[in-house]
Amino acid sequence: MDKTDPCLMVIFGATGDLTRRKLLPALYNLKLEGLLPDPFGVVGAARRPVGDDGFRSSQREGVERYSRQGLNSDLWDPFAGSLTYSPCSFDDPEGYRLLAEHIQRRESELGTGGNRLYYLAVPPSAFPVILKRMEEAGLNRPGQGGTWCRLVVEKPIGTDLASANELNRIVNRVFPEQDVFRIDHYLGKETVQNLMVFRFANAIFEPLWNTKYVDHVQITVAESIGVEGRGGYFEEAGITRDMVQNHMFQLLCLTAMEPPVALDGDAIRTEKVKVLQALRPLTSEDVRDHTVRAQYGEGVSGGSAVPAYREEPGVAPGSTTETYVALRLFIDNWRWSQVPFYLRAGKRLPKRLTEISLQFRDVPHHLFRQGSGGPVPNILTLRIQPDEGITLTFDAKKPGSATRIKPVSMNFAYEGSFERSTPEAYERLILDAMLGDSTLFIRRDEVEGSWAWIDRLFEGWNRDGGTAPAEYTSGTWGPGEADVLMARGGRTWKRT
Repeated sequence: MDKTDPCLMVIFGATGDLTRRKLLPALYNLKLEGLLPDPFGVVGAARRPVGDDGFRSSQREGVERYSRQGLNSDLWDPFAGSLTYSPCSFDDPEGYRLLAEHIQRRESELGTGGNRLYYLAVPPSAFPVILKRMEEAGLNRPGQGGTWCRLVVEKPIGTDLASANELNRIVNRVFPEQDVFRIDHYLGKETVQNLMVFRFANAIFEPLWNTKYVDHVQITVAESIGVEGRGGYFEEAGITRDMVQNHMFQLLCLTAMEPPVALDGDAIRTEKVKVLQALRPLTSEDVRDHTVRAQYGEGVSGGSAVPAYREEPGVAPGSTTETYVALRLFIDNWRWSQVPFYLRAGKRLPKRLTEISLQFRDVPHHLFRQGSGGPVPNILTLRIQPDEGITLTFDAKKPGSATRIKPVSMNFAYEGSFERSTPEAYERLILDAMLGDSTLFIRRDEVEGSWAWIDRLFEGWNRDGGTAPAEYTSGTWGPGEADVLMARGGRTWKRT
């Protein structure tokens, strides 16, 4: 690993769940691994006047509960000493003046050299006012002696193309694009990172990764939970804005992209943008024939009866917001011509699962009779969560005098192959932001390219007054219409 420069990390929204559940446990684990810069400090900023001791206490509870390595009391105390807190209401100029003084004081005490990493762990609606006040207080520049000042922002970046453009404009007015790190935690997962290694470092797979050999690709993001008390938010977002526009399109781009000319951020992200540019635009007829949207109804999940989406707190009784979506996409370029990509995402499905599956084309001529257990398609599956790994399914002869074929699998699992626990996504992403490595972050034109396609999708759904979503029973794999979508091409969803 490259050596990280000494720096100070400033977290807006420091008393929120994201900081307690993800950010501080990630920083603590980096400290245990010896990967944090030295010297280093964290300044928390939020509305509540909790003070240094209150901030440290709450973060200790978060590390105890959520760190993958647990909490070591002997190591916690020196780490806790690097945490301080400065109360700051988002639209209070005085709070930002005091925060600036606090940051300068901590830089002097710790000797971090003026390099700063700001993390907006707040809703995107708060970005404009925070960035405005940061600019007024001069917080968008390095401190004395510092060489860099970077900004990390969480999704969602907008709710459509127009709002994404406006939010990006505001961000880039205060921070130049090269200093902006738009985070998508899916890109920090080991299997997602391994996808490029798997494709471009193995000669037996890359020649097969195209329309000549691949029949179709399936990308599934399934959640067993419902909206979990976030009905108000989900009513505005829906599964398409919440999951497809960001997480799933990132997986799509990494699966379909061409080899980059170099392993640097801009080269890789340029190839991802080319995939978005090659996505076939949807016509009105395409939206009807190539998409399915649905809502979960009553059912059983985890052995317990659960309510329908429209019965959840904060959800309108007549809501048409989708909790499930299935899409058939085409990428109009040389590599993927006429290969359908099937995406499905949903809540209240049988289990939590994220995976990418490539189903290869059938053999040109069958030598084995179907009645004897004929061959099934070869499938390559990359599991992203919960058990990260890769599975290759192929045909083999069953033992015995008769010629009977049975699909078998070769499995690679991260935890079984490497003698260490898999780092959390936020550990890798925070460290990369400190290093200034933008490879696993999203560039502005990626955000806007994905929203341009999603906008066309919503235009089709909303045309002629919109269409009511189908319904599926909680605890099942979605509506029957999704199976029909696959059946039109003579295909079925992969059994998971």
